[in-house]
Amino acid sequence: MPYKVPTPFLSPLFYDSLQFRLSDAKNRDKVFLYTGIKTTIMNLSSEQHRALGTFLRARRDTLSPVDVGLHPLPGRRRAKGLRREEAAQLCGISTTWYTWLEQGRDVSCSAATLARIATALHLSSAERLYLFELAQMKDPNASRPSMASGLPEEVRIFPEQMAVPCYVLDPLWNACAANGAARHLFAGWLDGKERNLLRYVFLASDARSFLDNWENSARRVLAEFRAVSIRGDKPQVNALVQEMRSRSSDFERLWHNQSVLLREGGPRKFHHPIDGPVDFDQTTLTFTTWSQYQLVALKPR
Repeated sequence: MPYKVPTPFLSPLFYDSLQFRLSDAKNRDKVFLYTGIKTTIMNLSSEQHRALGTFLRARRDTLSPVDVGLHPLPGRRRAKGLRREEAAQLCGISTTWYTWLEQGRDVSCSAATLARIATALHLSSAERLYLFELAQMKDPNASRPSMASGLPEEVRIFPEQMAVPCYVLDPLWNACAANGAARHLFAGWLDGKERNLLRYVFLASDARSFLDNWENSARRVLAEFRAVSIRGDKPQVNALVQEMRSRSSDFERLWHNQSVLLREGGPRKFHHPIDGPVDFDQTTLTFTTWSQYQLVALKPR
């Protein structure tokens, strides 16, 4: 039986000192330092990489070993807060790679790794959100909107404090709160038992006469819903979409367009059964504490 030569164990120190040249002619004169970590370039500009690194270093400087449950390493400390090797230890990554990240180099970083860094550096909710915005990534630990907790009282009473038509949409676009002005304006929708905006637009016959240019309005509403639905409860969103696709051929047709729009507002025109043609400027806001709810206000033009 032939003898197999065992693969030698190479320490990270070996890899940190190993240099290699690219074999292709275009890059043959470039020398790279191999750290044992894949350095695929993230989809960020050099300025964005530097901003990310600067933010991480600033947050690291605010922490001490005691803050994170570490015994200080021996020797004189020149760092304001944690040393890079201490931060890397907490994150479970190599010191070299963490150093490169802080230096703003074009190194890769998965969302899961960035989440570990955020946790290790004890980032607040706002700091964590800012970090993932800098990296243009989605936080894998971000909580998804939940319908089980019920409508917060602060959200429920907010429309009543507005003089203009105002209502609140939940993640499935059910109108869960509205003031009297909104109930008057949207009499065919908000005064009934069925208060889902998609069902009203695509299934209610009076919606086609109430909405100015129904085709364009329906296309826009559906594109806006698609944009926010990606953050909603997936089984609930899928159930609603499947229901609407089976009940409305127009919904089925427009859903296949894959259009996505932010619900930013703008001019809106309606044909009210009593008031006749009416024009509004619509504004849509999101509650900071309850981001799954959207506040919609319409100011007469």
